[in-house]
Parts: sequence; structure tokens; C-alpha cells
Amino acid sequence: MVLSDNIRGASLMAASMAAFVLNDALMKLASGEAPLFQALFLRGLMTTALLGALVLWRREFSLRLPSGQRLILFLRLCGEVGATICFLTALFNMALANVTAILQVMPLAVTLGAAIFLREPVGWRRWSAIAVGFSGVLIIVRPGSEGFNEYSLLALLSVCFVVLRDLSTRRLDVKVPSTLVALLTSVAITAMGGLMTLQSDWQSLSDTTLVYLAGASCFLIFGYLFSVMTMRVGEISFVAPFRYTIMIWAILLGILVFGDYPDGWTLVGSAVVVLTGIYSFHRERQRRLLAARTPSRNP
Repeated sequence: MVLSDNIRGASLMAASMAAFVLNDALMKLASGEAPLFQALFLRGLMTTALLGALVLWRREFSLRLPSGQRLILFLRLCGEVGATICFLTALFNMALANVTAILQVMPLAVTLGAAIFLREPVGWRRWSAIAVGFSGVLIIVRPGSEGFNEYSLLALLSVCFVVLRDLSTRRLDVKVPSTLVALLTSVAITAMGGLMTLQSDWQSLSDTTLVYLAGASCFLIFGYLFSVMTMRVGEISFVAPFRYTIMIWAILLGILVFGDYPDGWTLVGSAVVVLTGIYSFHRERQRRLLAARTPSRNP
């Protein structure tokens, strides 16, 4: 069975979200001993070293990019670093549920950006599926209005940076290796983490914590690579809603690793997200069947 570009893109998106959540779980385990930015910096050093070795092994490191690609790559890095800084600043000044709720508008924002700037077709059924998925995420996080403050603007700004990152990735030439893009992203984030560590005291860490950080760096590599590959396959408007699967992975890991069992509302919201994904697969299948029938009607 040959998978369509949209199905491949959705699968890569789900795999990317799983990798990022596994990275988050290991970072949370390390957080009991390692300060956040020190952990980010050390993880970044490991990630950059592994990615650098991979890029050199595959002989994909080159500063000779196709015409116009340097600007696009620069915009992507700006989006990545800007999103990280804005997100972390908002996270340290707001309730986690509220920041999470704001960030879940990313699929809508990316879809809107793709429709406006890349002129990808978006039908009313696709918009409806995204909206239903978004409502499912709101059920999961259930933000309280009193928790929103001026830092909400920074969280929204981080969404804008994510849109810049994803749309820039979409415009990257296929000749630019995904591993090279991931390496440059890791370098940028590591440099940001290193600068932030200058504002706090350096802590000595145990071997166990270092193992957690090493594992996090491995999963982060997969997250980087899959996220870059995702934006190069299929329509963004179809692939973007599968970001919601990050909530599913988070619930599963919360139970298995931390013993955090979700309440009824969380399960209801998760079911809505899953059903939205199933419906999107169903719509894609219908589109493929219709496209397959069309040539036979018009020989």
C-alpha cells in the first residue's frame, strides 16, 4: 500500500510529537536536580554533538546553499529561537494550563498562514475538523480566565514565531538536508540556553541526571528531524491538526512514568482530539478515491 503525502506527513507529525513528549518527560525527571536553562544547555551540547556527527557521517554539511535559501533558513532559525524565548518567558509567569491552551492555536495559525502565504486550498470540512480538535484541547486544559495576564501576549507571539518557523521550513529547497536544518536549530537553541545560564549559578549534577539529559537529547534529535520532514510532506492544512496528538502522548507518559492519571474531562477532550484525527484520515481517503475515479470518467 502506497501512502499519500498527506498520510505520510500526518504520521511524521505524530512521531515528532511523541519524540518531543519523551524528551519533555526526561527533562522533567532531570529537573529535580538540574536548573531549567542549565539542562537546556547541556542537552543542547549533546544534541548538537550527535547531530554534528550525523551530518558529517552523511556528508551533508555545507554552507553552499541554493539561491535564496540562506534567508529562508535564517528566518526559520529566528522563528525557532523567538518561539523558545517567548514560550519560556510566558511559562515562568503563567499557569502551565493557560500557556498550553494558547499554544494549541498553532494548527489554526499555521493553516491560516499556509492559506494566505502559500495559497494552499482549505475547505470548510478541514476548518471544521481543526476547530473541533481545538475545542477538544480546551476541554483537556480547561484554562481559567483569571490565569491570563499580560504574558499571554508573549505566548501568542511565540505562536507567531512558530508559524514563521513552519512556513519557512515549507519553503526550504529539498536540496537542503533535514539533518543540517536540525543541526543549525540545535546550535541556535544551545546558544540561547548558554546565554541564559550566565544569569544563574552552575549546579553539579549526578550521573542519573546526565543520563536523563542524554536520553532527552536523542529524542530531541528525532523530534527535530521529523518536524522538518513533516513540513516538507503533504498539505500543511491537513498535517497541522496532528499536533494535537501531543496531548495523547503526554497523557500516556504521565500515567506510565509519573503515575498521573487523567480525570474524566481530560479523557473526553482526548477522545475529541482522536476522533478529529480519524475524521481527517477519512476525508483524505475520500479525496484519494475521488481523484482515482476522475480519470476514468474523462478518458
